[in-house]
Amino acid sequence: MLGNFFKKPADDMGGRIPPGQTLTTRFPVLTYGPTQHYRPEDVVIRITGLAEEKTLTWADLMALPQTTLTYDIHCVTHWSKLDTTWTGVRVTDLMEHLKLDPAATHVMQHSVGGYTTNLSLEDFTRPENLLAHTFGGEPLDAEHGGPLRLVVPHLYFWKSAKWLTGLEFMAGDKPGFWEVNGYHMRGDPFREQRYDDDK
Repeated sequence: MLGNFFKKPADDMGGRIPPGQTLTTRFPVLTYGPTQHYRPEDVVIRITGLAEEKTLTWADLMALPQTTLTYDIHCVTHWSKLDTTWTGVRVTDLMEHLKLDPAATHVMQHSVGGYTTNLSLEDFTRPENLLAHTFGGEPLDAEHGGPLRLVVPHLYFWKSAKWLTGLEFMAGDKPGFWEVNGYHMRGDPFREQRYDDDK
């Protein structure tokens, strides 16, 4: 039955498919712990750490420019999904409203339920990254991180935290939940940085 949903690509499709990945037309649901269900109007993003502290509500986020982008996504569990379309707030647009301490080099994403994952500031502020609320033209399902998740398509998808609640800016890197439990600190799919001993 899995053959109906996953297939091994014949080649890397012009560099789009990282090594070790299979293609899927589905959107597999992979979550640690229970799916979180809450309303968009309950979304609150707290900016903490080496930044001027700020709280952003759903209304605040909707008042920012909204951008729709299409790109490929890659999961550490070996699936890739091509040409996915997301709408949300570009991280670069959000950053225009934040004041960071020059010492900030990394950011920890915080999510409902206490889940965390880390990013370098360089990876976080790429122009394709979104605080996404819409997938394929529809409000993002709770199973996939709705009402709001980060989308960082150039890294394995665990780095795109579901049910986002906060961004903590840090001087230096530290591991989040999955990194403490053995996943790579960065997670570049094209270098197969799946686990903490991968280069």
